[in-house]
Amino acid sequence: MSHSANSPARDRLEQTLSRLNDRRGEEKVFVRVYAESARAEADAADRRRRAGASLGPLDGKIVSIKDLFDVTGEPTLAGSIIRRDAPPAQRDALAVERLRAAGAVIIGKTHMTEFAFTAVGLNPHYPVPGNATDEGLIPGGSSSGAGVSAAEGTCDIAIGSDTGGSIRIPAALNGIVGFKPTASRVPLDGAFPLSPSLDTLGPLARTVTDCILADAVMAGEQPMPLVARPIAGLRIGVPRGRLLEDLSPEIADAFASSLDRLARSGAEIVDCAFDDLIQGLREATKIGSIAGLEASRIHAGWLGDEAAPVDDRVKAPLRRRLAVPDAAVADLLETRRALAGAMNERISGYDLIALPTTPIAAVPIASVEADEAEYDRVEGLLLRNCQVANQFDLNAITLPIPGCTRPAGLMLMGRNGTDAHVLATALSVEALLRTN
Repeated sequence: MSHSANSPARDRLEQTLSRLNDRRGEEKVFVRVYAESARAEADAADRRRRAGASLGPLDGKIVSIKDLFDVTGEPTLAGSIIRRDAPPAQRDALAVERLRAAGAVIIGKTHMTEFAFTAVGLNPHYPVPGNATDEGLIPGGSSSGAGVSAAEGTCDIAIGSDTGGSIRIPAALNGIVGFKPTASRVPLDGAFPLSPSLDTLGPLARTVTDCILADAVMAGEQPMPLVARPIAGLRIGVPRGRLLEDLSPEIADAFASSLDRLARSGAEIVDCAFDDLIQGLREATKIGSIAGLEASRIHAGWLGDEAAPVDDRVKAPLRRRLAVPDAAVADLLETRRALAGAMNERISGYDLIALPTTPIAAVPIASVEADEAEYDRVEGLLLRNCQVANQFDLNAITLPIPGCTRPAGLMLMGRNGTDAHVLATALSVEALLRTN
């Protein structure tokens, strides 16, 4: 938003609503806009401010929420048309309740890929939200509308979900910050599930500070600006191996140059390796991905219906996973727990792990819409690095990385539960990457 964050909330909201109204005929980012309730929330924030009774740093901030959060009185679609007749939610999702209680102005629900299952950003039932930097490019998914709304400024903060990169992929491809917390940090109550073992809820915004504030509120903490953690003396692990393969030349250069900047600022950059752990999980998931297996149980009700109007990219894999016996799924989750413990141990000697968020930047929508093989290739690359944090129960943030013609991200991953440490370090890294 070009207008100052200090202007009254109602004024800022009206500017945004007017922008959305101007494109009403071709809206691709929001599936619902809550103009009236948002006006009431903005007015309340302005009244508190005039009375010197602000609820804190989120009071009056404009927030969009992904289409999988419950909002009282309406069905939760989760990007699917088959849920239009679902019973209306009895109450807001807990994360949304907490945001409202902190004074957030909930402007609307953003588009997503169907049931949050895919990472490119296409959903056959809805128009594709074009990338905020170029409408012809994919937005990334599954929090596609969230990434675009935060990047284009139709909200201050977007709330998404991340099961294999669904916050960090659209954040990286749209040139903003996205944070995936440790899974147990933010309660999932009232958020439509994809994979209960892997699902996390988190913010996308143009600054690390806004992500810190929204994350704290959703986690039920007092939102306080964190003190930036100095880069000097940090030990940063770089996993040499398969996660650094197939990088676009531009992203490879930008990643190398950001590591160089970190080193010049006093960080120790150390090679590390965990391809063996990734391989262990790859072998365990030959029966199907954890997300696919868990989602097949959640969606068992309609999977038997051949004619269900659901994206084939969702329907086909879920139908296959439904055939896997429950005992095999339980064994897989046990293996995953052991591998996550081994990963936590393996990276315990590092303050952070650094990676390119995605090996490639956004590709043209047309290139993946028509070509199934190209779609699969792009989706595999987009998920590859991000999903490590979900699979091994880590937390991770993506920051815009300078020096690329199309936006790309630098991902910083931390051990389970080190969220505050990763966020405080990200403040310093963000400042470093922004200096010329």
